[in-house]
Amino acid sequence: MQGKKNIATGFLFLAGFMIYGFIMIYLRDFAPGKEQWIAEYGIGKHFESRLAHVHGGLFAFINIVVGYLLLRLPVGEFSAKGISWLTLVGMLMPLGILAEIVLGVPPVLVLLGGISMVIAMIWFGLAAMRLKLPKGNSD
Repeated sequence: MQGKKNIATGFLFLAGFMIYGFIMIYLRDFAPGKEQWIAEYGIGKHFESRLAHVHGGLFAFINIVVGYLLLRLPVGEFSAKGISWLTLVGMLMPLGILAEIVLGVPPVLVLLGGISMVIAMIWFGLAAMRLKLPKGNSD
């Protein structure tokens, strides 16, 4: 039964990136040296921090929606498994952005996650187009 792990992981990932958002608010509004943080807000590591936060929330939400739909739509076991795993791997993108900022890791995880998420969305779109609708639905 594909989808459950996407929903659970998506909610946990969302919570983690919400906490990360609160950390950024603290750094901007309350931390010692906040003036420097504000001055550098739109460049370099600060900009990338916001990219990680936004993509973390977005990719978490995508996993929740994909998981729910995989539980509800008859896309087939092979497609469901592939879409599920690719969508989960997609969450490497925001983690990769953070790894670049904090650890200086090359952007391999960003590329792997982004490509995985795009492939998953294309695959799911094609699978959805192939769905057989009950009689009476003309879509």
